[in-house]
Amino acid sequence: MKTYSTDQIKNIVLLGNSGSGKTTLAEAMLFEGGVIDRRGDVNSKNTVSDHNQIEQENESSMFSTVMFTEYNNNKINILDSPGADDFVGSAVSSLYVADSALMLINAQNGLEVGTEIHNRWVGKLQKPMVFVINHLDHDKTNFDKTLEMMKDRFGGKIAIAQYPVNAGSSFDSIVDLIQMKLYKYPQDGGKPEVTEIPDSEIDKANDLRSELIEKAAENDEGLMEIFFENDTLTEDEMRNGITKGILSLGMFPIFCTSAKNNMGVGRLLEFITKVLPAPNMMPEVLNEDGKEIKCSSEGETNMFFFKTSVESHIGEINYFKVLSGKVKESDDLKNIRTSNKERISQLFAVYGKSRNKVTTMEAGDIGATVKLKATKTNDTLSTGANKFSDIPFPAPKFRTAIKSDSEGEEEKLGEALGRIHEEDPTVLIEYSKELKQIILSGQGEHHLNIVKWHLDNVHKVESSFITPKIPYRETITKLAQADYRHKKQSGGSGQFGEVHMIIEPYIEGAADPKMFKFNGKEQKVNIRAKEEHELPWGGKLIFHNCIVGGSIDTRFLPAIMKGIMEKIESGPLTGSYARDIKVYVYDGKMHPVDSNEISFKLAGRNAFSMAFKIAGPKILEPIYLVEIFVPSDRMGDVMSDLQGRRAIVMGMSSESGFEKLTAKVPLAEMNKYSTALSSITSGRAMYSMKFDEYSQVPGDVQEILLKAYEEEQEEE
Repeated sequence: MKTYSTDQIKNIVLLGNSGSGKTTLAEAMLFEGGVIDRRGDVNSKNTVSDHNQIEQENESSMFSTVMFTEYNNNKINILDSPGADDFVGSAVSSLYVADSALMLINAQNGLEVGTEIHNRWVGKLQKPMVFVINHLDHDKTNFDKTLEMMKDRFGGKIAIAQYPVNAGSSFDSIVDLIQMKLYKYPQDGGKPEVTEIPDSEIDKANDLRSELIEKAAENDEGLMEIFFENDTLTEDEMRNGITKGILSLGMFPIFCTSAKNNMGVGRLLEFITKVLPAPNMMPEVLNEDGKEIKCSSEGETNMFFFKTSVESHIGEINYFKVLSGKVKESDDLKNIRTSNKERISQLFAVYGKSRNKVTTMEAGDIGATVKLKATKTNDTLSTGANKFSDIPFPAPKFRTAIKSDSEGEEEKLGEALGRIHEEDPTVLIEYSKELKQIILSGQGEHHLNIVKWHLDNVHKVESSFITPKIPYRETITKLAQADYRHKKQSGGSGQFGEVHMIIEPYIEGAADPKMFKFNGKEQKVNIRAKEEHELPWGGKLIFHNCIVGGSIDTRFLPAIMKGIMEKIESGPLTGSYARDIKVYVYDGKMHPVDSNEISFKLAGRNAFSMAFKIAGPKILEPIYLVEIFVPSDRMGDVMSDLQGRRAIVMGMSSESGFEKLTAKVPLAEMNKYSTALSSITSGRAMYSMKFDEYSQVPGDVQEILLKAYEEEQEEE
C-alpha cells in the first residue's frame, strides 16, 4: 500500500443514534473505494465493522472500529463509533483524533437522543460536522420533517447540499446543489446516472442552491465580494467557501444516502476528498505546555495512541494518530509517560480485523502497531518530549460491586478487569478499602453487562454483581464531653491511661473557644498546640492539646491521636468514615510505671467514641448533581420518578431541543437509574451526574441505616 502525504489524508468519524446506519455506510464506503469487493450487512454478521462476537449477537456497535478506504487518490480513515450512550467513550476517543464528523440521521426518526449526545461532544471538541440523512429508502421516511427538526435545533448553520426527489420506498434520485445535477440510481444501487435536473425540480433546486451559495460566500470576504459582483459563485469557489464554513464550525452541509442500497455514497466520498479539511488544515494541536505542534511531516515525530484492543493469536493492538513528523518501521521512540523506549516493529493500515502492512505513515495518518511493551491509550511516543492532553472521557454514571464466585480467583478477576479497562478506559475499577468491595463503574447497566460478558466468555472468570455499598460519612452536631480510664493488670507491668476530652463540630472559620459549659459547670481550656488534619475522604479533624500541669506527658499525645484516628476511620454509628470534628484533650492521669502508648491509645479511642455518641451524631450521604435531558412529553414521568428518589429539583430549562432538568439526588437512590430512565422515556432521555456534597440523611433513613449496621455486626 502506498504512503499518503498529509494533504491526501481525510480523517472522519461516523456518529449518530443507534440504528442510523453507520456500520452499513462504512461498509459501502469501503466497497466504493475497492478495499472490499463485496458488501456485508449487519443481519448477516459479516460487516468489516461490528466484527466482535458480542456485537454480532446484539446486532449493534459497542466498540469503535478503525477502517480506511481509498478514493480520488486520497486515503480516508473512517472511525465507526457506537450510537448507544452506554458506549459513548468509544465515540469520544474516535472524535478526538478525527478531523471531521459525519453525523448520520435516520430519516424515519429525525433527531434522536444519540444525535444530541454525540453533537454535544462535537461541540465540546470543536470538530467540523456534516449531516448525512440516511434510510431515505424506507417507507416511513419523512425528509421534510427531519429537515424541520434540524433547522429548529441548528438554525442557520444548516446548509442543504443535497435533497431527495422521491424519498420513501421508491427512492432512487438525489438533487446535488453543488454540481446542479440529478443522481439517479439503479434499483439495487451502485453507479448512478448523472443527468440534468428535471423541470419539475429546477425552481426548487435554484432557490436552495442560491441559499447554499450565500452561506458559502459568508465565510470569506473575497468570496463575498465575488458573490455581490456576480450574484453567484463557481463550483470551485463554492467548495472553497464550504470548506472554510465547515472549518469555522459555522456551516453544517446536508447530504443524502441510502447506505443499505449504496445510493449517494460515492458522491459523499467525492465531497469528503474535495471539500473536507485535511489534517494540516485543522487548528494546530497544543501539547500540555501550550506549544503548538504543526501537523507536518517535517520535524519531530509524535504518535498519539487513542485505542487499545486485544485479539486472539495477536495480542495487544495499539491504534494511533501521527500528530507530526513521520513514523517508519524499526523506529525507536520514547514513551513520554514511562520515559522508556519503544520500537515500532510493524505498521498497519487497518480495516476491522484486516491489516495492510505499510512501511511509513506521515503526519495526520491513522494506523495501528503491535508488540509494544507498555504503551496504552492516551500515551505519546515521540522523538521529542511532547505530552498531549488525555482524551476527555465522560464521567461514569452507573456503579456496581463485583466479586469472584470462587475463592482464590480474586487476583485473576483483578487482572481481567485491568485488561478490560485498558481496552475501554470508561470502565473504572476501584478497590474500596472503606466499603470492602471492588466497585465497577461505567456508562450504564448495559455497559457493565458487556463487561460481565467479557469476564465470562473471554477471560473465563466467573463473577457476580452485587449491590454496591454507599460511602456514608459520620459527623456530630453538638458539643459533648467524655472521659475514659483504661486500666489493666496482668501479673507483671500493667496498663493505665486516662483521657478527658471535649468534641464539637468543625465549622469553617469558627474561632476556638476558651470556655465550655456542661451541665451548668464551666470547663476552661488553654490551647497549647493545635493540629489540623485534612482527611483523605474529605473534611477535617482538628486536634487541640490543652493539657496543663503535666497530667498527661506530651509523649503520649500521638498515641491518643492514633486512637482517635482509628475511630475516625471506622465511625461509631455505621463504621463509615467520620469527618469535621474538633477534639480538645484537656485532662487525664498517668501511672509512673503502668502508663504506656497502648494504654493512652485505647483511652483516647474509647473517650472519643463515648463523646461522639452523645454529640448529636448524624450520618451524611453523598449527594450528586444530576442533569437530565428529556423530551417535553416525558417530563412529568421523569419528575415523578425523581420525587420517589428523594431528589431536590434545582431548576428546569430548555436546551438543544430537550427539556433540561437539574436535581440533587442521593447516590443511594441512583442505583440502576440509567435503566429506569431509559424505560420511562423509551430511550429518548440522557443524563450526567457528578458528586456535589455530603448532606445529612433524614431521620427515618438514619434509623434504617443504624438498624442494618447493628444486624450486620451481630451476624459477624
